[in-house]
Parts: sequence; structure tokens; C-alpha cells
Amino acid sequence: MAEAADFQGTSASPARRWLRRTGALLAGAPLLAGLMQLPAASPADAAATDASQAVSGAGSVAVAVNSLTPSAPTEGDTVTVSGTVTNKGKQTVTDAHLDLRVGPLLDTRSGIDSVAKNSDDLQSTLGQEAGDKYAEEFSRLSPGVSQPFTLSVPVDELDLGQDGVYQLAVSLAGQTSTQPWEQTLGVQRTFLPWQPEEADTKIRTTFMWPLISTVHMTAETGSDEQQTPVFHDDELAKEIAPGGRLDRMVTLGKDLDVTWVIDPDLLASVEAMTDRYEVPGEGDDTVVGDHQDVAKRWLTEVQKAVADKEVVALPFGDPDLASLAHTGTSVTGSLSHLKEATDVASRTVDSILHVKPTTDFAWPVNGAVDPSIVKVATSAGADKVIARGDTFEETGLSYTPSAPRPIGGGTTAVVADGRLSTVFQGDMTSASTATLAVQRFLAQSLTLGLQTSRQRSVVVAPQRTPTASQAQTMAEAIEALQGATWSESQDLTSAAEAKPDPAATTKVPSASSYPSSLRKQELPRSTFEQIARTQTKLDKFKVILSDQSRVVPPFGRALNRAMSVSWRGRQSEAAIYRSGVEAYLDGLLSQVRLIDKSETKLSGRSATIPVTVQNNLVQGVEHLVLRLSSTNPTRLEIGGNAYEEQPVTVSGGHSQSVKFTTSAHANGRATVVAQLYTQDGQKYGEPVTFDVKVTEITATVMLVIGGGVLLLVLAGFRMYTQRKRAAAREAAEQEAESGGDDVDGPRNPDAAEERPRQESTDDSRADAPEQPSDPAPDTAPESADPSGTGERVDR
Repeated sequence: MAEAADFQGTSASPARRWLRRTGALLAGAPLLAGLMQLPAASPADAAATDASQAVSGAGSVAVAVNSLTPSAPTEGDTVTVSGTVTNKGKQTVTDAHLDLRVGPLLDTRSGIDSVAKNSDDLQSTLGQEAGDKYAEEFSRLSPGVSQPFTLSVPVDELDLGQDGVYQLAVSLAGQTSTQPWEQTLGVQRTFLPWQPEEADTKIRTTFMWPLISTVHMTAETGSDEQQTPVFHDDELAKEIAPGGRLDRMVTLGKDLDVTWVIDPDLLASVEAMTDRYEVPGEGDDTVVGDHQDVAKRWLTEVQKAVADKEVVALPFGDPDLASLAHTGTSVTGSLSHLKEATDVASRTVDSILHVKPTTDFAWPVNGAVDPSIVKVATSAGADKVIARGDTFEETGLSYTPSAPRPIGGGTTAVVADGRLSTVFQGDMTSASTATLAVQRFLAQSLTLGLQTSRQRSVVVAPQRTPTASQAQTMAEAIEALQGATWSESQDLTSAAEAKPDPAATTKVPSASSYPSSLRKQELPRSTFEQIARTQTKLDKFKVILSDQSRVVPPFGRALNRAMSVSWRGRQSEAAIYRSGVEAYLDGLLSQVRLIDKSETKLSGRSATIPVTVQNNLVQGVEHLVLRLSSTNPTRLEIGGNAYEEQPVTVSGGHSQSVKFTTSAHANGRATVVAQLYTQDGQKYGEPVTFDVKVTEITATVMLVIGGGVLLLVLAGFRMYTQRKRAAAREAAEQEAESGGDDVDGPRNPDAAEERPRQESTDDSRADAPEQPSDPAPDTAPESADPSGTGERVDR
């Protein structure tokens, strides 16, 4: 039984082992005597018994190391390990004791990885006990019950030798009713970095502290003067609220010596929240957001945190460089969006944080690179590409070389250490997992530092969007490293400018070596095709606007966001976002349009045709040209040709009618097409097509109408003369009745006789009937001459 216990890894002190073995033998003597009188068990029964004992005892107790202080001890320190033990089995564990054990020196980075992978393996070597006086006893561990523990051992008692990383194990040994002998029932391994003296050559460590989020803002803005922004969710408020992920990143990072790596889109989004903004409500409605105070507080804290620190600004929206390189470059115009995102990055960070960031760095996803990614990354002006050691592997070196690698064309690959960069991935909400990650980080760092006496710069590039628990774990590790004896802090620019190791590889990995798991997550070609289509519409729209700043920046930034790394693994959400941007732009484009026209009647050889342009935008539009074209110029000409163009300017919220002169050459219908164009000759909006019905008047008809008009004039003159003569006659008769003889002289009888005769003749003519061919008096006269340009057209 003692041999079985040793095989399980128990390594008690000699005196203690002797007492336990003696007790076990004395207790088993009567039982052995009785068993000698029983029939021998069959080999099959013995094998089954052994198997059941192995299964029931091994690993039945979970040991969790929740804290280890100090993380990197020096001379005179006391190492304190705290945690819990939990009986996961179905049987009560008795006579249990918890020991702290120091294992062999781990002098390779791969050895550390192996121990971390099998941290609770009972079969691996446990090492030497720290001593009985530092153990903790548990008389009884009931099933499902957890009990805390704390083990404190002076570092001098651990018999640590040369500098390096030691395996530190907390093991629990005990027995159960079915296996009444001592055996190891649970273990948890971690790492103890040991270098009490200051290193002669310290490694220079750069830790990138990412301040990045997912996409939250849309392209939509309100029609008010402030252009109220619209968010597609209100999740950002949760991230920046006290205790939120981004709040923790700022709170933890402000006291650390790190390089801040920031997506300007995050800053712009939070700044938009400091004033009026809207978020989705019920249905298609939006509601006003109410997290202005939270946004103001967070931005203030960021300004304080980055003061006197290096700030690296990523291109606006954190575009996916790998997707752009692999699927986007085949779509015309895709690279121009990366250039715009880079240009606006520095201005955004400077205006909000009041610090001048560097934009020289490009950061592909997970630091995975190939020649096409490097080409795209540097196309916008960056001359440093952050790669990662697990995708930019070294061959033939026994140590990890310095981070900077000149890869040609004036470009430097800054190769982050793969092991240090990935140690904080996964669920860090468990104190045990977080503690193991911190110790593993320190162990890898120390082992790297002890590999060679060369001066090296090491860069740590963690995951882009750490959770709050991951950020907490990273902060603990950085704080411990900053107090360690083998490392000193350095900013990212200094790391990139450090002297390269001449033995390090400078060959960029080929495209075939790019990780397939990452390639499956890339944005498809359709993403960039839709972005290009939206950009084409925006280019057509912006040239007609009197104030482009109300439209171009919001849509430009939205297209940057549509290429974001944050859409990886969220393809359906990405498609919805892009379609929303395009649909909103289509809606704005449709606000400037031609009003539909019904059939127009044209009577006469010429007339004017009005076409109405409606502008429902808040701002005015200009630089538009309205073209009216005749599909049958031999019947109907526009402005003396097949078509005529006129410039159009319409104020916001108004309509404008544009009049075109037409000339008819034949009767019948002629189809006319009205189309808006931009000044560069691009069609704008949908055309309006309508018919013009031409009823041209011939020369014969005009002569008949002219004759009728002349008769009407003569009839009018005749009526006038008749009325004048009747008035004269009436006056003469009144004179004759009143005076008799003429006071001026004798009356001429001949004249008197002649006057009645003439009047009688006139009366007979006045009573003559009108000619049947006379025109009706209610018909308006019309001229045979061309109509004036101001003539209205019946519709």
C-alpha cells in the first residue's frame, strides 16, 4: 500500500511515512489473519477491485489556488497560498492533509506550457513537501462540501536554488472507506518565478492596452441643427458605466505603464453620447438616450489615464486588414476607405483626448500576417505591422529574439510574443484560473529573460476586447511584472525602434500558412461590394448638396465601421448594419426628385412646359441640371432641339418649377422624358415620362378664323355708327318740339325733308338680319401668330 501511495505521487517526510506505514500494518494484521482463512479471490475479482479503487479515489478532490502572494518572491518573503478544497466524490474523505510542494526547475517555455495544460494531473511529479508544520489537516471532507485553506511558507524553507521558474503544487492526500489507505486525491499546480537579485540585462517589455469596442453608431442623424446621432443599440452605455468592461479598462490601466491602443470610433461614439442622442425604441421608433453623464465621466477618466502615456490610434472603426487584403482589394475603391479611416484617426483622438497619437502601427487580427496583409496594412501610411510570434515563427534559434524585424520596403514587423499575448484568453472569472494565468505569465517572462544575455524588446499584444475579468487579470500580471527584477517597461514606439536581432527571421509567412480558422471568419467579398455601391451613391449625392458636411462625414464613418474587425463571427449582424446604411442613403436620395406629370395638351405651334423639382431635404440642393428630351423631335422640339437642359437650385423643403419652350411641327402625341443630372453628367433619380398631345392649327383654318374676326369687327363698327345717328336724330326732334322756328334764321324745308328720308334709310339697314355665317359672339379671338413664351399649357 505504501508503494501504491508513492506511485500516486505522495512524498511525505520519512518519519511521517514510517508512522503511517506502521499504523496501517498494525491495523491490518487481524484482518490479514482472517483473510488467510478465506478462499483466495479470483484474479478477475482482484482486477475489478483495483480498477474501482483507482477510479473512485483519483482526482476526487478539487484543489483551487485562488491567490499566491507575492507572485514573484525575493529573499526574506513568505509565500502565502490561499484557496479551497472541494470533495467532488460520493464518499467522505478522512485523515486528509494539504501540503505545499516545490517541484523541479522548469527551464524551457514549452515545459511551462505542459505543466499549465496538466495542472491537476495526479500522475505527474509533485515535488518535495515544504514540511509538516506548514501543512493543513482536514479530519473530514464531506461530499460536495468546500473548505478554505491558507498555506504560508517562508521562501527560505522552499529550498529554491538557481534563478528560474519552479513548479509549485498544492496537493491533498487522504483516504476513503472503500480505499482505507493514504493516497493523493487532488492537486493544483502553479508556478513560482525566482530571481531575487536584479538581472544584469533586463528585458524591455511593452504591454499594449486596447481600448476598443464593437460598432454602435449608425449613419443616421436627425434633421435638427445639431444632427442628433442615432445608435443601433444602447450597449455602449453599459460598457462605460461604472463596473462595465470599458470602465474597468480605464480604471485599471491608468496606474499601469502601458501603451494605449485606441479605436477612434469608440471615442467618437462616446462623445456623441455626451449630448442628445437616440436609440431604438419599440417598433421602428427611436427614443432619446439618457446616459450623457456617464459618457462625460468616462471621457474625463480616459483623458486623465492617457496623459503622459503613449497613445496609438488605429484606423477609424478598426478595419479588418486581413479581410481587406484577401477579399476586398479586388473591389475598386476598398483601399481608399482604409486611407480615409487612417487620416481621420489622428484628428479624432487629438480633438477628444487632447493628445497627439501615433498612427504608424497597423494591427491585423491576432497578429497573423502574410504578404498581402502587410501590403494592405502599409498602403494607408503605416510603416509598422504588429505581428505575433505564433504566426511569425522562428526556426533554429534557442531563444526568443527581439520584437522588431525589418521586412523590407521600409516596413518593420513588430512581433509580439505569442505565449505572453494569449495567456489571458478564456474565462477569467474564476479566481483559480486568474491566479494560474498571472503566474504563468510571470513564469514565461522570466524564462524568456533567462534564455540569453542579449538585450531584447518584448511586446505583449493581448486580445482586442478583453472582458472585465480578463482586464483585471492582465492588470495584476502587469503590476507584478513591473515590480519584478528581470523586466523594465517600454512603450511601443521604442520597442519598434530597438535594434533588431540579426539572427531573427525577416521573412513574412506565406499566404498558405495563414490560419484557416481566421480565414473562415473574414468578411466576404459581398461586404466590400455593398460598401462600394453605397459609396458610389454617396458620391452622386454629395455634389448636389449646399452643405456636404451634414452628410459626407456621417456616411464616411459608417462605411469605415462596416469594415470593422468587430463583425468577425457576426456576419448576419454585419449584413443588417450595411443594408441599413445603404437604405438610409437611398431614402435621402429620394428626397430630391421630379414630380410626376400627367398628359399635357399643346394647342398652337409653340408653348412652355413646366417641370417641378421637389426637395424635401433640410438643406438646399444645387449643381443639378434638368434635361427635358423629346422622343420624337420631328413632331415636337424642346428649345429648338431634341432636348434642352437648365440648371436647378432648390431650397430645403421647397419645390421649383422649370419651364421649357416647345415647338410643334405635326399633330399627335409626343413622349417627353424629364431627367435630373449632376454636373458631371451622372443621372440623378428616376426619370419622369409623360405625353404631350399636339393639336397644331392649319393655315386654312386660320384664314377662316381671321375672316370671322373681321366680320365681328365690322359688325361692331356698324352698331356704333347706328347708335350715333339715332342719338343725333333724337336730339333734332327734341329741338323741333321745344322751339318751333329756328332762332338763327329761316328753316330750309328741303333739308328738313331730306333728313327723315336718310334716317329711314339707315333704320331699314339697321333692321336687316345678320348673316348666318357670322361667328358666335362668345368665341374668343385667336391669333395665327406663335404664342408667347409665357403662355400656360392645358393639362
